[in-house]
Amino acid sequence: MSNKTQIFSTKKRRTYLRMLKSIIVAAVIIVVVLTVLQLLGINVSSMLAGIGIVGIVVGLALQDAMKDVFRGLEIIADSYYDIGDVISFGDNVGQVKSINLRTTKLQDINTMNTVSIANRNIDKVEVLNGYIYLQVPLPYELKVKDAEVVMQEIVKNLTELELTNSATYQGVTNLGTSALVYQVVITCEPINQLQARRDALRTIVTTMESHKLQVPYTQIDVHDKK
Repeated sequence: MSNKTQIFSTKKRRTYLRMLKSIIVAAVIIVVVLTVLQLLGINVSSMLAGIGIVGIVVGLALQDAMKDVFRGLEIIADSYYDIGDVISFGDNVGQVKSINLRTTKLQDINTMNTVSIANRNIDKVEVLNGYIYLQVPLPYELKVKDAEVVMQEIVKNLTELELTNSATYQGVTNLGTSALVYQVVITCEPINQLQARRDALRTIVTTMESHKLQVPYTQIDVHDKK
């Protein structure tokens, strides 16, 4: 079994165990409450049978909670993400620490704060895969064959970064207003994605500086008519 398969199996096992623990705890609480009520002389069977309209009202009040529970089960069933995966939610990017019936908790990799996400917001969650696409603007005055020499050096320097697993030059990606835009893609561990991007951008700029190249910017030519 490969290392990736072992890691995947471990993550799945941890996720299932956490979810099972949540279900067991919820079930135990319900059983304990009903048992205590029965010991206090309350006819639990009659109470449950007569819940009627009260149950409907409570059900409406708990709609969001039920959505969280169903979406939590969906996260597990569809393997949308597992414990240990790196996800982004709004401005937060972090590693999933737990998944229970109602919430997903992640540890933000910038602040190290624990962020709780209601499971009903799964459609707003993005799972990071460790691929970073970077666009490098180079001046039109620089011929493509010369620009690609610079790009190959950029790729070489990117592969030497501590957090970068691989770097690949992908060619021209856009004809900008003031620059020809080239693209590279780097891979890294998802947990390192933000810092790897920062390091890569710095390397791109310093490599351009070594070739006396500046990041092009839009210029406006003003002609004075006399």
